[in-house]
Amino acid sequence: MKLYIKSMVGSPGKALVKEELERLKIPFGLIEIGVVEIPVGISLKQRAQLKINLLPLGLKLHEIKKVILVEKIQTAVLEMIEYSDGNPIISYSEHLSAKLGYDYTYLANIFSEVYGFSIHQYIISGKIEKVKELLFIGDISLSQISYNLHYSSVAHLSGQFKKVTGLSPTCYKLIRRKREDMAALLQA
Repeated sequence: MKLYIKSMVGSPGKALVKEELERLKIPFGLIEIGVVEIPVGISLKQRAQLKINLLPLGLKLHEIKKVILVEKIQTAVLEMIEYSDGNPIISYSEHLSAKLGYDYTYLANIFSEVYGFSIHQYIISGKIEKVKELLFIGDISLSQISYNLHYSSVAHLSGQFKKVTGLSPTCYKLIRRKREDMAALLQA
């Protein structure tokens, strides 16, 4: 289970949240900016108390309904990326609206409120992760990857990849292979 906390910024925000979780004896795992992993569910009473305790610290616990909707958005986006086959699709916004039964503007606003970045940025991030995976696992061409993931061109894919990772797809593939080869040599 995850708790989403608005305005939790940097180490000070993480420390404040950690302190409150410990004070309320709520077990927790990883604490990221805006997200806390909870290994077991918490009671409504604990959730309400945490929400109250966070407010004076300038932090706000997101409502369960919003969090569930955001998780559905994430799942729908990842499914679209994972099962891309190059066949024409409607736009991501139209697909998400149709699949989840909400206006895209509403979905985008909720997503941004919970995560602090847009659905579009999340889609780009997911697509780049898929490109990394495809570059490394097989002999699929960049042209085919571009087609499968609905990029308008290889140049568009390459530009977006470089903007996100700082490397061209080809350079990324070479560096990753060299690292894997080096790791294999060190294990031998």
